Amino acid sequence: MNNNKFLLNTPEVKTENQLLSLIENQTTFNLNNCEFSIYETHKAAFNVKLHFENIAFTAMLRGKKHMKLENKTNYFDYFPGESVLVSPGETMVIDFPEADETPTQCISLSLNPEFIENSLNYLNYSLPKVDETSTWNLQLDEYFLFNNKSLVSATNNIMRIAMDDNSQKDIMADFALKELLIRLMQTQARSMVEKNIAKNKSRIGFAVDYIKKNLHQKLSIESIAQLAYVSKSNFFKMFKDELGTSPNDFILQERINKAKELLAGQNSIKETAYQTGFSDTNYFTRVFKQLVGVTPKSYQNATIFLE
Repeated sequence: MNNNKFLLNTPEVKTENQLLSLIENQTTFNLNNCEFSIYETHKAAFNVKLHFENIAFTAMLRGKKHMKLENKTNYFDYFPGESVLVSPGETMVIDFPEADETPTQCISLSLNPEFIENSLNYLNYSLPKVDETSTWNLQLDEYFLFNNKSLVSATNNIMRIAMDDNSQKDIMADFALKELLIRLMQTQARSMVEKNIAKNKSRIGFAVDYIKKNLHQKLSIESIAQLAYVSKSNFFKMFKDELGTSPNDFILQERINKAKELLAGQNSIKETAYQTGFSDTNYFTRVFKQLVGVTPKSYQNATIFLE
């Protein structure tokens, strides 16, 4: 479940006299191992096709698209806070129903396949994962992603480097692209684990399943590591490699995500705290406000108002 919208930095929208086209106007910045493009559409349009020869990481900045991947999906809505990984040779088919009132802006990073292969080979050889059932690899079928904080940070960094006037930008971009690949794989891994827990036979899949089923009680990292047949130190490494977070932070975020569901269902603050493993209601309130930005009561009142 996606509970937060992590948005990318947004360059200023061009004025119409700066555009070569009102539909998918493309501004491109070329790097050694990546072509970075910003697309803008200022006019409603339908069935617009955008083809990518290489793997492309795309993300929405403004507005809304209604689109599909020609050889893979049905139509879906595409909003800021979301990303799509496009396979080599794939074509986006896009509608812009609201672009007259709200221009759209998105980015694409078309990646050099040799750079991807070399980066993955290095990771698998030099930094193999703890879980022997898992390798560093892009999952082309896990194409639709909700942005997280780490993925947004890595993407913003690439955007900044690409648009900067710096003679060393290609060197800096290569390092930044490697981080982006890692963050992208971690985001995919978390999405896959959360969607396919019952089918997932990996250690990380087992651990996440156990955590989600036991949020109401005290969770011991050492005990979960033992159940997953991995040492405590390797358990921490496994979470960092696979999901890009520590097990403690993952557990805390899952508790808060569950608390949001319970509060939206009009559970009391006390009962919500108890069911998500917090023995102290005041501590629960402090943690909730720290991670969500509002108190549990304010969050609950807001969900009532939205209904």
